[in-house]
Amino acid sequence: MTVFRTIRQIALVSDFGYGGPYVGQVKLGLAACAPGLPVIELISDLPAFQPRLAAYLLPALARDVPRGTLYVCVVDPGVGGDRDVLWVEADGNCYLGPDNGLLAVVAKQAADLALRRVDWRPSRLSHSFHGRDLFAPLAAKLAQGDTVAAMPLRRESMVGAEWPDERGAVIYVDHYGNLITGLRGDRVERQRLVNAGGHQLRYVRTFCEAAPGTPFWYEDAFGLVELAVNQGRADVKLNLGLGDEVVVARS
Repeated sequence: MTVFRTIRQIALVSDFGYGGPYVGQVKLGLAACAPGLPVIELISDLPAFQPRLAAYLLPALARDVPRGTLYVCVVDPGVGGDRDVLWVEADGNCYLGPDNGLLAVVAKQAADLALRRVDWRPSRLSHSFHGRDLFAPLAAKLAQGDTVAAMPLRRESMVGAEWPDERGAVIYVDHYGNLITGLRGDRVERQRLVNAGGHQLRYVRTFCEAAPGTPFWYEDAFGLVELAVNQGRADVKLNLGLGDEVVVARS
């Protein structure tokens, strides 16, 4: 497989966490294999071991940033097992990651899609750190236009192909305690209440329009329904966390 799209930068997307050796080792590997290509640590605290949640954040993260980015995506609880490796070209960007559902929503929402299973493996590969040993060198090869062994794949064959386009659940808790959901903000009427954790939340356009300490929902900068508290922590006030259900009330 040869990649014909121009890749201008690589973005690292993982559940490796901030601190520790993992992201740094991936970045060092990319610097050695693809010198001169910018590498951005986009997010390193995706929901750990939970591609079913992380999958719904990926297309939102890519929505309003420059095209021509290669996203190296690693939430990989099956590392070292028999899961496949996927290369996805979607709407001007490229995504590399495990076939465990992590890239399923990106593929589902794409208007322009090419999907391949990558069979190339490096000569040296640890059992437990494919971010460094497989995804980083593979990303470097693909970004530089090298040919690697790969086979076309139908979207219906991906793990997670049957998942819904949206997920009514908390998919990410940010530094402020705000709760990002897998619901698309442009699909929810502003007069609707959002039910979560026994609370009914009204729509507010932005934080300053709510009184301090008041919980609300709004369409965040990623285009998703987010639950927040003005000058407070929604995760604490609403007693909610990753995977908890969020429902748009009927009118």
